[in-house]
Amino acid sequence: MIDNVLKRQDVPVAETWDLSDLVPNEEAYNAGVKKIVEDAKNFNNKYQGHITDAKQIVNVISDYEALAESIIPLGSFVELDLEVDQTNDAAQIRTSKFGTISSQIASLVSFVHSEILELPTELLEEAIKLAPNYTHYINRLIDKKAYQLHPEVEKTLAALGSTFDAAYGLYNTAKLVDMKFENFTVGDQSYPLSYNLFEGDWELESDTDVRRQAFKAFSEKLADYQHTTAKTYNTHVQTEKTIADLRGYDSVTDYLLFDQEVDRDLYNRQIDVIMKELAPHMRRYAKLLQKEHGLEKMTFADLKISLDPNYEPSITIEESRDYMKKALAVMGEDYLEMIDRAFEDRWIDFANNEGKSTGAFCASPYGSHSYILISWTQRMNEVFVLAHELGHAGHFRNAHKNQSLFNSESSTYFVESPSTMNEMLIANYLLNNSDDPRFKRWVIATIIARTYYHNFVTHLLEAAYQRKVYELVDAGESVNATILNNLKRSVLEEFWGEDVEINKGAELTWMRQPHYYMGLYPYTYSAGLTISTQVSHRILHEGQPAVDDWIKVLQAGGTKTPVELAQMAGVNITTDKPLQDTIAFIGSLIDQLEALTEEIHQVK
Repeated sequence: MIDNVLKRQDVPVAETWDLSDLVPNEEAYNAGVKKIVEDAKNFNNKYQGHITDAKQIVNVISDYEALAESIIPLGSFVELDLEVDQTNDAAQIRTSKFGTISSQIASLVSFVHSEILELPTELLEEAIKLAPNYTHYINRLIDKKAYQLHPEVEKTLAALGSTFDAAYGLYNTAKLVDMKFENFTVGDQSYPLSYNLFEGDWELESDTDVRRQAFKAFSEKLADYQHTTAKTYNTHVQTEKTIADLRGYDSVTDYLLFDQEVDRDLYNRQIDVIMKELAPHMRRYAKLLQKEHGLEKMTFADLKISLDPNYEPSITIEESRDYMKKALAVMGEDYLEMIDRAFEDRWIDFANNEGKSTGAFCASPYGSHSYILISWTQRMNEVFVLAHELGHAGHFRNAHKNQSLFNSESSTYFVESPSTMNEMLIANYLLNNSDDPRFKRWVIATIIARTYYHNFVTHLLEAAYQRKVYELVDAGESVNATILNNLKRSVLEEFWGEDVEINKGAELTWMRQPHYYMGLYPYTYSAGLTISTQVSHRILHEGQPAVDDWIKVLQAGGTKTPVELAQMAGVNITTDKPLQDTIAFIGSLIDQLEALTEEIHQVK
């Protein structure tokens, strides 16, 4: 457990990532920014008003892709430098300036899609024959024809890009800069508190008094900012509604699903089936936790605790590498080489410092290696978190090697499949290398508490709540803190029923998730894990042929729809079966936990 929160400058350099591979220094950054603005102006002068035939379509797309690729290192540097310390004034100012520059460039290049989409579809189909590598990209442009606005409107919307993104920046500023947590006290002991400390340590704390007091103190601080955060979020969703209406979509949901290349059936199925069919299994798990910890009642603040906290091993950063290399060896030598480089070349930011973004993520700039953010707590479950992020890194390493920029990024519906796949491979490895009942129980409990709870419960309940928000917005309503609190509480109560007390403060968990500012992202975690669960079972039973299929899926990048990518891996996500099979598997894991717990108690 971390007993203090460091300033960024006090963190050991070895625990930080090295952004110099993106931008070596400030001088290079300034020169790079100047160049991309100049290149965008030249691009505009060269092509605007001159896209008249199939050959020019191919030429402009190719040069547009090259321009976008040149911007990526600068934009990634700006974003990642701020993510590790939102209190850094220089990084804040640089981010703001780059947002303005990005909007300027977006305005300069907005003509590309406008002019291409004004041409007959036959010309676009001819361009596909001239450049088959752009097949998926051009077909997606054709799909956008119905929602394209007048070129001057598109130019204006592009110029307002940084304004449209402002809500997310405001959210992070309130959360990570302005929100200051005081120490909380239990008995005579004082404990430090921050966003990362709460989510990385206190939420998992086995001492009930400490855990619940931490939850109370954390929630009280969130409550101080609930109205500002709600106003910020309402601004974001109303902006999405305005754009959806302008473009002629039937709803905000249809607008946000368009880029994911999935329909409402896949979206609604993921939420409805899990809310109904997974809830009974997770309630059993909650009751098992309650019994093992001897709790008089089970509250929302108790749901993240370990089933066997006395068995939870701590782990060093280097030990985690060893675990992952053994567990992920099935993915091949190139994958293992990537893991070594990630540790040795400082792709990973392990530090736990003030102002650092919460949770964990992997950024994979095209033309560079990935960057992984995590706040290391030395808990064993961090191996699963880090393996998850390395799954994203492995995905984009394969996609970038085999696809151009515009073909490299898959739909967000699929993007969490490679990450959760790694969690399943870690679990398979650990289970296959021990017959000890207590160790097996710990592994299975970790799969439930980390992999499935995080993706099938935490994020799925966020998705169910988010759907209710958009239903209100589509009906012409606005939201405030009271409405959002009531919506969140209703979802939690529906899922957990009478088995878990939704204590005061639980309704404020809508304030904790940045994914709400990223479209319909929360539900995709369970969608991805549905796919990876089924494929991991294939790998477990079929071995190398299933691995080979999976590698091909990773290499395909964004050249296929989520349905097609899943089919390549042997999973049909157009039916309920993969999701229902996954839920049944979760239920079987909880059956095993109950049986192993009884066996362990009998031995005692």
